[in-house]
Order: sequence, then C-alpha cells, then structure tokens
Amino acid sequence: MARKKVVSKVRTKAAGKAVPKKPSSASRRAAKYVYYFGGGRAEGRAGMKELLGGKGAGLAEMTTLGIPVPPGFTITTEACILYYQKNRQYPQGMWDQVVRSLRRLEQEMDLRLGDPERPLLVSVRSGARVSMPGMMDTVLNLGLNERTVEGLIRRTGNPRFAYDSYRRFVQMFGDVVMKVDKKLFEELLEARKQSRGVHLDTELTAEDLLGLLEEFKALVKEKAGRGFPEEPEEQLRMAINAVFESWNNPRAITYRRLHHIPGDWGTAVSVVAMVFGNMGEDSGTGVAFTRDPATGERRFFGEFLMNAQGEDVVAGIRTPVPIAELNRTMPRVYTELERIYKKLERHYRDMLDLEFTIQEGKLYMLQTRVGKRTARAAIKIAVDMVREKLISKSEAIMRIVPKELDQLLHPTFDPKAPVRAMAKGIGSAGAAVGKVVFTAERAEELFRQGEKIILVRNETSPEDVGGMAASEGILTARGGATSHAAVVGRGMGKCVVVGCGDLEVHEEEGYFRVKGTELVLREGEFISLNGNTGEVVQGVVALIEPDLFPEFETLMRWADEVRTLGVRANADTPKDARNAIKFGAEGIGLCRTEHMFFGEDRIPIVREMIMARDKEARERALERLLPFQRQDFLEIFEVMDGKPVTIRLLDPPLHEFLPKRAELYEEQVELRTRHGDEARIREIEYILARVRALEEFNPMLGHRGCRLGITFPEIYEMQVQAIFEAAVEGARRGVRVHPEVMIPLTGTLEEMRLTRESTVRVAEAVLKNAGVRVPYSVGTMIELPRAALIADKIAQEAEFFSFGTNDMTQMTFGYSRDDAAKFLPYYLEKGILPADPFQVLDQEGVGEMVRLGVERGKRTRKDLKLGICGEHGGEPSSVEFFHRVGLTYVSCSPYMLPLARLAAAQAKIREAYKGDVSSSV
Repeated sequence: MARKKVVSKVRTKAAGKAVPKKPSSASRRAAKYVYYFGGGRAEGRAGMKELLGGKGAGLAEMTTLGIPVPPGFTITTEACILYYQKNRQYPQGMWDQVVRSLRRLEQEMDLRLGDPERPLLVSVRSGARVSMPGMMDTVLNLGLNERTVEGLIRRTGNPRFAYDSYRRFVQMFGDVVMKVDKKLFEELLEARKQSRGVHLDTELTAEDLLGLLEEFKALVKEKAGRGFPEEPEEQLRMAINAVFESWNNPRAITYRRLHHIPGDWGTAVSVVAMVFGNMGEDSGTGVAFTRDPATGERRFFGEFLMNAQGEDVVAGIRTPVPIAELNRTMPRVYTELERIYKKLERHYRDMLDLEFTIQEGKLYMLQTRVGKRTARAAIKIAVDMVREKLISKSEAIMRIVPKELDQLLHPTFDPKAPVRAMAKGIGSAGAAVGKVVFTAERAEELFRQGEKIILVRNETSPEDVGGMAASEGILTARGGATSHAAVVGRGMGKCVVVGCGDLEVHEEEGYFRVKGTELVLREGEFISLNGNTGEVVQGVVALIEPDLFPEFETLMRWADEVRTLGVRANADTPKDARNAIKFGAEGIGLCRTEHMFFGEDRIPIVREMIMARDKEARERALERLLPFQRQDFLEIFEVMDGKPVTIRLLDPPLHEFLPKRAELYEEQVELRTRHGDEARIREIEYILARVRALEEFNPMLGHRGCRLGITFPEIYEMQVQAIFEAAVEGARRGVRVHPEVMIPLTGTLEEMRLTRESTVRVAEAVLKNAGVRVPYSVGTMIELPRAALIADKIAQEAEFFSFGTNDMTQMTFGYSRDDAAKFLPYYLEKGILPADPFQVLDQEGVGEMVRLGVERGKRTRKDLKLGICGEHGGEPSSVEFFHRVGLTYVSCSPYMLPLARLAAAQAKIREAYKGDVSSSV
C-alpha cells in the first residue's frame, strides 16, 4: 500500500490557542470569575471558549474587532462547576465581581438597573464551550418591574413596545426561573388574540398587552406560590442561578449524551445590555450563516423578522423572511451586515452562525460561533476554504467529524418513483420514510420497539430532543431554516422538513389535516419526507442510495495521502465487495463464510449436513455446498482484483442454522392433529432430537469456531478447497488473487497448529493439482483474552492476526451481547461506563488486550500483519487507538469506510502535532 505520507502544516487559529484545562489547585486566574467586554475592549478572547463558553468568547472577540456589540460581561464555566461543587452556592468573590461589572456596564450605557427614570435592561444567556442550540436557558428584558416599565415608556415614547417587552420578560422568567409551564402562558396569549380577533402577537395593542401582563403575573403567583420578583438585582441573581441549573436540565443531559459532551464542562453565563428588535417596523432580529449550512454553498444564508425579539425566529412562532429581503427593506443595514459577516469569516476562517438585532435602524451583533452544518456542507466548506487559501489541507481534514459522514449515506427519493406531494415546507438534505407520531415520548417508545417513525409537530422544542433522535425524520408546521427543529435535526443528521404551512397539526388529538383538502393522517400511518425539496408525501416512497460528490472525493483523497493505517471492509457477498470498493476499501478484512449459508438454495443442504448421521452423509452434503462456496469466493476475488481478501472459516455454533424448536413443535402438533404425513412427523422428531442434542447452555462459549473445525475437520476442508479452487479459477481469468485464510476463536497454540496444518495441506493439494500458484497466508482471529496473552506463541503458526473486538469485549467484560441491553442503559446513565463498550472500544481493558497481543505477536514475528474487524473498526476514537498501538489496518462495514479513512488521517495528524491541532475555532 504505497501512500504519500504528507501532513500539511496546521495553521494556528487567528483567535489564539484554546486555553488549557483548568488547574485543580487555586490559581490567580481561577479567582477571576467575571470577564467584561465593551467600549472596543474585552478581557476575554475567542480562544477562551473553555472558560467563557462559545457565546462569551465570541462576544469578546467581536468587541475587540470593532464590531458593534452591546456591552456586558461573562461569568465563567469554572464558576458554574464550583456552584455545583458548593451545593448551589457561588464561589467566593463571584457575586462581588458581578456587581462591579454591572456598575461598569451601567456607567458605559449611562443607565442603571432598577432606575425608574433611566432603566438598564439586560439579557442573561447560557453559553457552553460547544454549541447546544436550545438546550439551556435564556432570559431577556431583565430589569423590568412596575416602576422601570414606566421609565421605559417615558424614554421611548412607545407604550406598546414597553409592555410587550415586559410581558415577554414575565413569560420567560416565569418559565425558565420560576418553573411555570410555558404552555400556560401561551394559552393566555392565544386566548387574548382570539378575543381581539387577531392572529399575530404584533396586532395586540398596548392595552391588550397590559391586560395580558396582569394575567401572566397572576398565573405566576398561582403556580409558583409567590409573587413575581420586583427587585432587579434579585431578578439577576435568580436568572444566573437558573442558567447554571439549566446545564443539568433533562433536555441538556439528553443532548450531551447524544453528542458525547462531558457533563463536567459547565456553562458560562453572559449578561448583556439589551437591544430591542421589537421597537417597531424599523427594528428586527435575525439569525444568519456565512455560508449555506445545508449545502455549503458560498452565499449569505439566514432569516429575519421585523418588530421581533430573538426567540421569535428560533422558536418558529412566526415564519421568518429570507435574509436577502433585508437588502430591499433596509439596504444600509444589509450592507453593514454583509461587511461584518465577511470580516468575521476571514478572521475565524470558518463558516459562522450569527445572531443580530436591529434597533431603530442600528445594527448590533449578539453572537458569533462556528455554525452547525450538514456533513455535506462541512466537506464543501472545508475543501472550498483550502482552495480559497484560508486553511490548510490538514485543517480541512480535522474540521470534519467522522461520525457525521453517516449523513452522506442517507437515502434519497427514487426519481423513478411516482411522487405526489400533499404539502411542502423547507427541507434539509436526505429523505425519510416512517409512521407518523405526534409526541417525543411516543417516538422513543416506538423506536424501542423497532419501528421507523416520523415525528410531526407544530414546532419542536428542546424537550423533544430525545424523540427527535429516535425519529427517521422530523416534520413541523411552523418555523424556518434556523428554527429549533431545523438546527438540531440537521446536527443529528436527520431529514427535516419545517415551516410546512399547509399542515394543520392537532398533536393532542393525534392527527394532522392538509389545509384546503379533506386529507387527514393519523398516528401510525406512513408518510415520506424529501429533505431536498421539502415535499411531504402520503405513504411509502422508494428510496435510493446517494451519489458521492466531488468535494467528498477530494477530502477522502487528502485523507488517504495522510493516513498510514490501512482501511478494509467487512464484506460477505459480491454486492458488499462492490460497495466496499466504492467507499475506498483497500481489501476485505473479514468475509464471514457462514453468511453464505443462509440462501434459500443453500440452507436445506446446510441443515442436511448438520443432521447427517455419520461422516459419509456429512461429506455428501458438503460436496453439494462446495460449488456454492467456490462461486461466491470467485465473484468476490473478481471484484477485489489485486486486493487482499481475509476469509474467516465457519465460526458460529451449528444450531444457529437449524429451525427454531417452537416452529418444529407447531408443525408436529398440526400434522398429528389432522393425521398428516407420518414420514414428515418422524423426520421432525429426528430434527428435534438433533436440535436438543446441539443446544448448549452458553453457545457463544461452546462448540464453535476452530473447535467446530477440529471436531468436524471435513467442514473446514470443504471451505478451504472452495477458497483455493476459486483462487485458481480467478488466476486463470487474469484476476490477481490474495486469499488470507483466518481461523476463528483460537485460544491455544495447538488449536492454531492443527487447523493451520489442515488448511495448508488442502490448499497445497488444490494448487498442485491445478499447476497454479497464488500467494496466500494463514492467520487467526484474536478474540479471546487468553489468545492475546499467548500471542507470542500463536504467532509461531499465524502469519497475521485480526482482533475480533466484538467477542473480546464480551469475554473481557463478561457481558453477553444478547443480554447486555438489560443493564447497559442504566450503566451509561449512572456513569458506571463512559460509553457502550460494544460501540466504543474500552481502551483500558479490551484495548490493553489488543496492545498486549500486538506487542507479544510482533516479538515472535516482526512482519506480522495486524488488523481489527470488530464493530469498533469504524468508530473514530477506537480507530485512533488502533493507529497508536501499531495495527496494519482496520476493517469495518462498507458504509463506515469513509469514517474510518477520515479517522485514520486525523489520528496521524494528531500524532504528528502531538494533539495540538486547530480543528475548529
């Protein structure tokens, strides 16, 4: 495998290196919990995301760049961590620093928190070091009370705006801080609109809002058991506490679990002077991306709403307007926004997510952070930025999250399938088919039952994150491309269609209606979503696999230039082999011969072989199986022309190929009841006897693997004969054949010696009779802890090892793969295990067995080829471990090959730069 071993030099981030992990002992920096920004200067910077969170670091960086940002201060993630450690008490000195920063903010704004004449209002926002959209809490317009709202009216001359801001504050504070169900506020708001005969919040008058405000306060007192707090500093303290607490709310915990975010990072809190997008038609708010987050296209992409505050855009309450419209309605503001987004993208050298507010024609930037994007967009943006000379190839490789490549493999609608859309919204890439459900809880319930479902909602909220993760796709009636459903669903790689205004969704009643028609769909009925067009189709639409695009091929080529770890596929059929080639396999690392036995034309012969009363009968059945196996191997060799093919001899216990005992009993009872075929009854009795004889208490520890080949050598001999007869035929056809015969479940040197001798004897006889030579090797699968411990002895007979980490995990932990689901979720929830060890390699236990096997095997045979073919072969952190311990290759399913190739390249880059790599801002 000749490969250009080039690792491009990784550029340091423009914004500086990330801060190191926080020290365990007290330090000078640890005593500072609040960082101020404003007046063109900031105490923080972009590289301090670990301490200031993404939001706080972005606000500080924009301030120093001279971008219009409302002043404020950020309370650190370290303060949040200490808050929990100190039993919900602030660390010493934190509140004093908050008060000093607040006074500085008041001086800069020439306003004062709680002043009835010149009131300062602030937002209190969460901000973890990584983006967690909608998972934690925010409070806007803090500082309003019965006195300051009058001051706000006098200062602005706009009673409607003041009362709108006040009712929003009471609603958000009541929900986030005082834990009053936000649906109750929404019901009061909806009732007020209906009584006034209006549809939009903006159509309510100042008097309407004042009356609604009184209803909101009465609701808070009723449900929270206390009146709404009037003192602004008390409001601030309560809001900071609530944001800290939101780090551990159920939806945030679920999101962290889904995205493998550590629970001990904590969230920062940014307190920022309010600017208002709801002051009239010359004010507004929006969310934008510097490039299209769905496709990666180099165009300014986003949405805005006039006379609105930020939550109106992301919550999907009103459907926003494309950002391009701002150029028509407020060209001066649009020009300034365009200048700022280009400046920020050049500075950060990445696609950014921006939030902005326009207050009476003046633009303010409220947030900048690296934007969430689809895998397709991430790859296009990374490749384009290399071509634009903004980043290096190594940075482009490091910016792609390997697991997100799964998104590229999602199916799309078959263009030949007849499709008639019943509704249309705003879609993301991919397609999905499933049964309609209307609640996240129901989605999770049906997912556990193995159903494929589509979650249908008016709009999603952060509480729905578990149901969204369980769904094939998500459909909402409201919201835009930056709504919660769109952003979170896109980050999960789900097919999402939002803003589908043709739908009238009745979630509680369990149905939706298509407006203007009599079409009604209820829970359990199938629909199909086309994320590329936004179309919603009744029933099941045929799906096809996607084509890979040019930028993907470019990135994979760059990854292949860098990586030194080989990548093979687990492939059992010619179709699998063709897919493996398509996705870049350098060979087959595991061909499971038992998978060839289950075809309708083969399973009767396999059962005949198992049921044989003596060796002669078994050999007759094997002779009939031989041509099938030979043809299978030949076709795989032809597809993999020139590439090695590792073929594992029969591994599972024989009872897996027999009919289920319950099915046999059922047939026997039926035949006897109607006095059926006596010969068949006797046959069933014999089969039942054989099934009972073959049953084992612990079949995964029983008569399988090389133990089967040793007690029934004729089975392995037939398979080896088929392999080499296929190899001979392939060679005669001009195919370059490289078979590698793998003995499964070896645990002793004598097992390996005996099976190797048998394999070589049959192989040499076939090659000698044919007068053809093909290169081949014989090795073993190391899947038993004992095999790893005596790998130096086994290597005397084995020319290669392939670590079977599925069984090794099972054997090392003592967990049954079939039964672990009963307790593993509890273990993960309680932190007993950091991850499911059958999905993510347990490096300190199972990984140590692999490391020992590598070291001891190479001690005996320095040219020992080393692979891994368990499920961990495509998991990124596991791939990095296999690179570190010196494996030759990893092998995984064909569809995981791109992940493995990219992860192997990233492992090499991290090794070259000792982990100090700028993978993202």
